[in-house]
Amino acid sequence: MAELILKTLTKLYTQAQSPAVDQLNLSVRDGEFIALLGPSGCGKSTTLRMVAGLESVTSGEIRIGNKLVNDLHPKDRGVGLAFENYALYPPLKVRDNLAFNLRAHGLGAKEINRRVDEIARTLQIQELLDLKPAALSSGQKQRVNMARAMVRRPSVLLLDEPLSHLDARLRVELRTEIKRLHAEQRFTTIIVTHDQLEAMALADRIAVMNEGVLQQFDTPLEVFNHPANEFVAGFLGEPPMNIFRSVVADAGRLVIPGTDFALPITPAVQKLVGSRKELKLGIRPWGIRVSQTQTGGSVPGVVTVVEDLGDETRVGVRYGEVLIMASIPVTRRYRPGLPVFLQFNEEDLNLFDPTTGERLSDGSYPPTPVTNQAGHNNEVQAPVPR
Repeated sequence: MAELILKTLTKLYTQAQSPAVDQLNLSVRDGEFIALLGPSGCGKSTTLRMVAGLESVTSGEIRIGNKLVNDLHPKDRGVGLAFENYALYPPLKVRDNLAFNLRAHGLGAKEINRRVDEIARTLQIQELLDLKPAALSSGQKQRVNMARAMVRRPSVLLLDEPLSHLDARLRVELRTEIKRLHAEQRFTTIIVTHDQLEAMALADRIAVMNEGVLQQFDTPLEVFNHPANEFVAGFLGEPPMNIFRSVVADAGRLVIPGTDFALPITPAVQKLVGSRKELKLGIRPWGIRVSQTQTGGSVPGVVTVVEDLGDETRVGVRYGEVLIMASIPVTRRYRPGLPVFLQFNEEDLNLFDPTTGERLSDGSYPPTPVTNQAGHNNEVQAPVPR
């Protein structure tokens, strides 16, 4: 196990294109579990491949255990990599797949057998050791894939979308196994995923990326509850945060055009608004109360979409010119076309700068520094516990 430090890491394939990874700064503590989260093409897999040594580095540094590894061969970096597509050797039995890299490193037969048996017990694949990959299910192949990465006892364990090919039940099962294994083994681990639930369930901290740029690096709850910017707010959450354009009215109110929503600009809100005349206003679906009874501060709308998901119900409500998604208890029954009233919980409201997209903060929890095209100031330190 070792600390992993990425310093202004950049990957540029051609001068005509934008960087696939743009001056990324990241510090992963010894034994920490980090998730690289973002949409397809955001640079997360490229980052992982540079750490593994499968992609060259255009500029910047990769340090594992305070050792610069930019120019080291992948086998000399002390990393274990579990691929998305398993990448097992079809002619070899599982035991030989696990032993392959150990033999390449010159370990003796006795030590190889000991390590293979040990990791097989840990991942509960003892009964698979004498089978070939073609005889394995997808879940079994992924267990073997992870075992092969871990049997080397790497300093850093890299997981590249390890659950993406599995069905929903197997994903939950393997996710639990990965969490258990990390608690027992304490490998310094990075998982690449576009699945926010996977990232939040597994990681100690999440690095959210977009277009090669780090957007926020923090604990799962802080990324979710205090998004650094509009992108993070809209990417995390299912359904995502409702975000509307709002303007400052002359009467000291923040209004959503095309609706009769009005948020009084209190001194605390004014401190955030400053001299801005426009803002983005965001609220998550569970910060909205839906009722057929009008109460003080509620506004009228009409139900247009109803999604019954078993453990919750999601309703889309047409409110003026905007569509708002709300999450409500399954015990409530609504149908499309039903008039309802919405009430926003002001404690759940977020304000964003319409130009930069950054979340406005009162200073009690400052937004994470975000890299922009001009500054590249995206080095993020862990927050001080409050």
